[in-house]
Amino acid sequence: MGTVTDIVLPLVLAFMMLTLGLGLRVRDFGRLLTQPRDVLTGIAFQMLLLPAAGFLLVSMWPLTPEIAMGVMLIAVAPGGVTSNYLTSLARGDVALSVSLTAIASLLSVVTVPLVLAMSHEHIVGEALAGEVSIGRTAIGIFLIVTVPVLLGMLVRRFAPGAAERCMPYATKLSTAFFVLVLAGAILQERANVAAYFAEAGLVTLALNVTMMLLAFLGALALGSGPAQRISICIECGLQNGTLAIAVGVLLFGGGAYVIPAATYSLIMFGTGLLFLALARGKLAPAPGTA
Repeated sequence: MGTVTDIVLPLVLAFMMLTLGLGLRVRDFGRLLTQPRDVLTGIAFQMLLLPAAGFLLVSMWPLTPEIAMGVMLIAVAPGGVTSNYLTSLARGDVALSVSLTAIASLLSVVTVPLVLAMSHEHIVGEALAGEVSIGRTAIGIFLIVTVPVLLGMLVRRFAPGAAERCMPYATKLSTAFFVLVLAGAILQERANVAAYFAEAGLVTLALNVTMMLLAFLGALALGSGPAQRISICIECGLQNGTLAIAVGVLLFGGGAYVIPAATYSLIMFGTGLLFLALARGKLAPAPGTA
């Protein structure tokens, strides 16, 4: 698995982030000025409330340190390309979803190492070792997340026609790669999957459902519109499992640390599809009336 985790996994994640960048324009970040309430709400919920909810759950739940840190890995991960696609199916605000994914992904260079370092000190009782320092983690995330997003944006800026033509194929490939990474993580620990799912399944389900409820109700309380509430809810419920697995491998060598990311990724598709059915039936405005 050395070649897969050291080379293939980072390349897969980089390609997925490149795909995200292909769909971005600089003006997407202008939503911070033109639509600050919804953007700041989504970012605050995902970057602050989600890790806080994860930390509270692992503090209350009887988990091994490895599983607890794995829960924090998925809690601190930004949304992924899949959330943008599901938002479009649910008749949410796709532009807002893409903006939230992009901003959270770029901020993850800082937030992921910091939150994981604090979590490790609390859960394990000691600081991260020098070889898995905050700086090394930040550099790794920068190279496999930030750089590909910026490259994709450059292609979109200077070759918009090519970006438009590539987007449908790149999105499908990103989804396929995500499934393969998830399957690989499960296959690697196939002898222990049932035990790990029994140990991590309920806590990751609780994290997923709790955050989707908090995000939707919180956005409603703060005055976001129906389409925006759907986007924020999905963005807080569908995390970048590939990034969580990659960071788990980078920091801890994989193993039990990536199991919560795998169980969460399976669970979020189920809850996401349920929310999609609910959103199309009751929550979203009819096409043309938003």
